Amino acid sequence: MNIFQKKRLFIAPVLYWFLLAYTIVALVFWFIELQKQNQQMISYKTQELKMDDPAYLSKADSLAAEQRRKTAQYLGEGVTFLLVISVGAVFLLRAIMRQIKVQQQQQNFMMAVTHELKTPISVAKLNLETLQKYNLEEARQKKIIQSALQELSRLDTLANNILVSSQLEGGYYQMSRDELDFSALTQNAVQDFIHRFGDKQWQVNIQPGLSITGDYLLLQILVNNLVENAVKYSSKNKMITVNLTRENSNIVLQVKDEGPGVSPVERKKIFKKFYRIGNEQTRTTQGTGLGLYLCKKIATDHKAQIVVSDNHPDGSIFTVVF
Repeated sequence: MNIFQKKRLFIAPVLYWFLLAYTIVALVFWFIELQKQNQQMISYKTQELKMDDPAYLSKADSLAAEQRRKTAQYLGEGVTFLLVISVGAVFLLRAIMRQIKVQQQQQNFMMAVTHELKTPISVAKLNLETLQKYNLEEARQKKIIQSALQELSRLDTLANNILVSSQLEGGYYQMSRDELDFSALTQNAVQDFIHRFGDKQWQVNIQPGLSITGDYLLLQILVNNLVENAVKYSSKNKMITVNLTRENSNIVLQVKDEGPGVSPVERKKIFKKFYRIGNEQTRTTQGTGLGLYLCKKIATDHKAQIVVSDNHPDGSIFTVVF
């Protein structure tokens, strides 16, 4: 974020508080002025009364009652305006802060997407240029081709996340309702990750023949994002576990990792769009903040629940219950 944008984000709340304070001070000022005017008017009317008038006391009491009535009127109107201004100020402040937060998240998202797009393209290009330039042995060629395919697969996943997220949010995606072999879908997705990330430790338990009704592409994105999230936060010597089982009338998908885990405070936020754990300046893990948001959206659209819990002693467990 450049200096101009930081100044703009700083100026907006300051200007808001200045205008709010000015409005309240002006309201108090006009209440005082009206009260002074009220007192002067009653004073003039009192001076016009004649002491020898038999109705002097009743008229004086009437003027005093009028003064109290005017004071109550001004006070009531002032309090009403103050309450309206306060309520409006709270909603306006929340809207401003929400807009600032969304703007920051969108900017972070664009920065992340730019990096996520450039990295696989650069790696794939470099691998292809290496194959074109050098006459390498077959084993070396296969390794380079595998690396290029991994990066292109990563690029494909990113493109799917962005496109599907936009379509789902805009209501343009036509979700199909087909009877799917969810066991086969999950098995294929996990095998692809095992093939791409053979240096990881894997434990897979997928019960065969489990079917659900849903959209193939969306469910594939759901599984891919959960497994990719586990891969992202797991080191080479840590275990990644994928379980798919039937529990009573439910089909339960669990993806476990042994990474840093998710704090209780973060658990309510990680499924929000663009949200990423940690500080944007110091974060080292890749991502755009769309993966878990899509998981939540897809699970909800399939009438499923997704939750995150601790994986003792370390890590997280993401559970989807259909």
